[in-house]
Amino acid sequence: MAKHIGIVACSAEGAALCYRTICAEAPERMGEHRHPEITMHTHPLADYMVHIRKGDWKKVADLMLSSTGKLAHAGADFAVCPDNTIHQAMEFVKPRSPIPWLHIAEVVAHEARSRGFRRLAVLGTKYLMTGPVYPEALERFGVSCEIPDGRVRDRIDGIIFTELVNAVFREDSRLYFNQVMEDMKKTGCDAAVLGCTEIPLIVNPNDAPLPTLDSTRLLARAALRKALEE
Repeated sequence: MAKHIGIVACSAEGAALCYRTICAEAPERMGEHRHPEITMHTHPLADYMVHIRKGDWKKVADLMLSSTGKLAHAGADFAVCPDNTIHQAMEFVKPRSPIPWLHIAEVVAHEARSRGFRRLAVLGTKYLMTGPVYPEALERFGVSCEIPDGRVRDRIDGIIFTELVNAVFREDSRLYFNQVMEDMKKTGCDAAVLGCTEIPLIVNPNDAPLPTLDSTRLLARAALRKALEE
């Protein structure tokens, strides 16, 4: 029997992509129309943003744990969160969680090391880009990282919160991400982390200036592997 996957969601578009990826890729390993049991719970993004803007990661953790408790009650064996930013609260989540977790940045870091990347451009919300989630995870895997300058961080953050989380995907915004990757390639980055779970919905890896690490789909695939492991 496959393990029951619990998804602690935060923003709808990234969570939906994670869910769809598990369901779409599972049949290759499990058989037609078959995927592990999945339960998802989310508090409104607005509730998270109140605490994120204040930098109150303990309150963010409380929301995550509220979801985790509901997932555990529904029978989930482990949890994933298809939102990079709120992983900054994970130090407060794991000690109190009723079920184990997969960590999105550790999944990405493992993939980066396995593909031989050494220096990653980290793209995401301003909270994610300036926070410890990726530097700490990547350091454990011997990979370094770089973030854009403040002006660029603000533009990316604006695209995420005014467009991507609302399912608005503009061509000029897609091209802007490509330009940022091109600029960071020139400073020595050899791959880019799509570290907001909505960014993979707008960036096309086939024309991106750097190889991309799609945090959403990588997490979904890691969850599927864990669900099917003996």
